[in-house]
Amino acid sequence: MSFTIFDTYKKINEHGQEYRTARDMFKILGYSEYRKFQTVIKKAEKSCKNAWQEVSDHFAQVVDMVDIGSGAQRKIPNIYLSRYACYLIIQNADPTKDVVATWQSYFAIQTRIKEMSDQYKEDQKRLVVREEMKEHNKKLFSTAKQAWVRDYATFYDMGYAWLYGWLRKKDILEKKKLAPDTNPLDYMSSEELGANLFRATQTEAKLKREWITGEKAASKTHYDVAKKVRETIDQLGGTMPEKLPPVENIKQAKQRLDKLAYIGDVPWFELHKPPVYTLPDSLDAIRQIANIIKQNWWNQIIKFGNNIYKVSQTGHQKIQETIQSHK
Repeated sequence: MSFTIFDTYKKINEHGQEYRTARDMFKILGYSEYRKFQTVIKKAEKSCKNAWQEVSDHFAQVVDMVDIGSGAQRKIPNIYLSRYACYLIIQNADPTKDVVATWQSYFAIQTRIKEMSDQYKEDQKRLVVREEMKEHNKKLFSTAKQAWVRDYATFYDMGYAWLYGWLRKKDILEKKKLAPDTNPLDYMSSEELGANLFRATQTEAKLKREWITGEKAASKTHYDVAKKVRETIDQLGGTMPEKLPPVENIKQAKQRLDKLAYIGDVPWFELHKPPVYTLPDSLDAIRQIANIIKQNWWNQIIKFGNNIYKVSQTGHQKIQETIQSHK
């Protein structure tokens, strides 16, 4: 069974935006008095401000009218909370409460799953673009040879020089603190590799398209193209390639991908992404999962399989009983 507790209390305002109320949240998280819960809200608002977010965008102060019997109503202060505000409140709530501890552990695990997924995607992109670089460097070498280029080191340096702000290959290695005999392409992120791939493909195409021949003309073509690529990065507000930090050797990315368990062509965690705010089956289970991730998150979390994100009937009923007791 699936149970999304925040969706149970989701409301929609006149602008079509979803929100929850502080008066509902204090019941969900097991607080006995709203007065005590206000301290948690203040901490959450401070966290929001420290994250450079506009507090009023996520914590809207309002006054609600509630029935008090015999058709009469009275005003009570309330706060309309964005989804982000709910997350901050849970992070600042009392971890000694089972419901709060469960959610805090769950968010920590979900963050780790997100990191795993992001790492997987970046590894994949790096491998694909790096293989493309190998192929296009071969084509560029062949095309340069046909253009009567004989000093290939200078020809390639012309491309690096303009793209990297007049840093040649040896300068790039020195700036990025890489060994002199290493290939800088093996330590580039997908972003940096992409810029170099564009440089290589467009230089090859221009040499062919314009029938450029001669050592000097071919080298000028290479740095002209690299200059245009650099200018484009600048116009888009991107980071210049010489300022991008080196990453681990691409061999390590490949080894990491090889260790992942696949179902068909898709890694396990891509098929079993948890829905946001779904409650795991029990506090004991979530603690066990958290411990597994600390020890060996790549292999063990896959082994744990589908049981990680199941929601138990017992957990559901317990929360419902807590909420009902405050009504």
